[in-house]
Amino acid sequence: MSKYVVAALYHFTKFEDHKALQAPLQAVCDAQGVKGSLLLAHEGINGTIAGTRTDINVVLAAIRALPGCADFDHKESFSIEMPFLRMKVKLKKEIVTMGQPSVDPTAHVGNYVDPENWNDLIAQDDVVLIDTRNDYEVEIGTFKGAVDPHTKSFGEFPDWWKKNKDRFHNKRIAMFCTGGIRCEKSTNYLLGEGVQDVYHLKGGILKYLENVSQENSTWEGECFVFDSRVSVKHGLEEGQYELCYACRMPLAPEDFDRPEYEHGVTCHQCIDTHDEDRKERFRERQKQVELAKTRGTKHIG
Repeated sequence: MSKYVVAALYHFTKFEDHKALQAPLQAVCDAQGVKGSLLLAHEGINGTIAGTRTDINVVLAAIRALPGCADFDHKESFSIEMPFLRMKVKLKKEIVTMGQPSVDPTAHVGNYVDPENWNDLIAQDDVVLIDTRNDYEVEIGTFKGAVDPHTKSFGEFPDWWKKNKDRFHNKRIAMFCTGGIRCEKSTNYLLGEGVQDVYHLKGGILKYLENVSQENSTWEGECFVFDSRVSVKHGLEEGQYELCYACRMPLAPEDFDRPEYEHGVTCHQCIDTHDEDRKERFRERQKQVELAKTRGTKHIG
């Protein structure tokens, strides 16, 4: 049985003083042995944390006690091993960076669509399906027929939309992302741009993979997640991908057989981006990782 609960969460609310919340929240997580990352900004909270059921419940209760967070929702999956090395509560300007000061998900967002109704919506001829995630996430999995904006960061989405919006004239727009947070902003942004019919997948891809059977699914591939599991598939089971520890990009099993791959040092995606001095540093780091394994500990660096 899986020992650790992995809780992905976000909530948009107006914190008057988000900086004052950092230390108490860090203390609760540390006391419970919960690890992961939480982002605090004036606009709310976002993050993924992992711990035992008891410890996670204590931290979730602490988050619900924050101003405006009593009804926040979260999504759970499970891991046999702790998927994070440390716990960090960070202060940010935005909990998901779009760079559009006028965007306010607490004002209004697109129409939520439950996972069970998603297939019916996106099968309709007047609906355009847009993946709001980054290019490396889209590459390992997406919905059949989805438009890929080929963005390297979410902050590029507004410019992409302005350049491509004429392609979607008189269409209804359906958007999706990993857990739903990016769509809170992207749907608000499109409404502000004058798009009238905007929809997004409630709970994101993670909730879809949890609730919709593989037999009835239109999802193709796996879903990238931001922890040591790297990807998940239907039923939120751990996927086949691993990370390149040099560039942090996901690698399929066949990528390890490529001539460019050197464990902990380089892969086909980054072999030309690091000079030899940096590769030597990566080799030394990998040596320390292996030494830590022989001692039964984890190398944190």
